[in-house]
Amino acid sequence: MFAMLSKSSLAIRLSRLSAFDSPKLLSEQYSTDSEAAADALWFACMQGDIKDKVIADFGCGTGILGIGCLLLGAEKVYFVDNDNSALATAVVNIKRLKLEGYEIISSEISRLHIKTDVVVQNPPFGTKLRHADRAFLLKAFETADVVYSFHKSSTKDFVVGLCRQNGFAVTNIIDCRLQVKHQHAFHRQRIKRINVSLFRIQKS
Repeated sequence: MFAMLSKSSLAIRLSRLSAFDSPKLLSEQYSTDSEAAADALWFACMQGDIKDKVIADFGCGTGILGIGCLLLGAEKVYFVDNDNSALATAVVNIKRLKLEGYEIISSEISRLHIKTDVVVQNPPFGTKLRHADRAFLLKAFETADVVYSFHKSSTKDFVVGLCRQNGFAVTNIIDCRLQVKHQHAFHRQRIKRINVSLFRIQKS
C-alpha cells in the first residue's frame, strides 16, 4: 500500500473520513482538514518517521492523523482520546478502510503511559483551557523521541522554548493555513482559516 499511495491520493482518502457528530467547544474539537493532514504526514514519511514505526496519535478525535500513518505503512498506531464518541467514529473510519495494526485507548492525556517511536498530534491550542497544548507536548516528550505537533503560529516561541527546557529541539517548522469548517452556532464563516505551524521535534 505504501508504494502505491501518493500524497494526493492520501488526501482524497482522508477527505472521505467521517467527522465529529457533535464537536465539544471546550475541548477545541474540530476536524483536521485533509490537505493539511496529508501534507504533514507526507513530510513525516519522507523523513523516515512513519513507515514501519510505532506511532501514537494523541487527541486523535476521529482518527485522521493516525489513519494517515497506517495508510503510509506504520507498523502500529495507538489512537488516544478521552472522548468515547470520537473514538467510536475513529473505529468506524478505520474499519471502513479495512486497516490493521491499531489500538484504541480511551484516556486523559495525563494518565497515559506508553512508549512509541513517534507521536503525531493536533492538540487543543489552549484558547479555551489554558495550557492544554503544554500538557500534550509534555506527554509527547515522555512517549517518543520524535514528535509532530500542530500549534498556532503565534506560539512558536513558546513551543521552541518548552522543547529546549525538556531536552528536545525543533528541527523543522512548516507554516500552513488550517481550514476549520462551520460547526458551532456562533461561527459566522462557513470556513475559517487559521495560521498554524507543524513542528517536527526530536530529542536532543
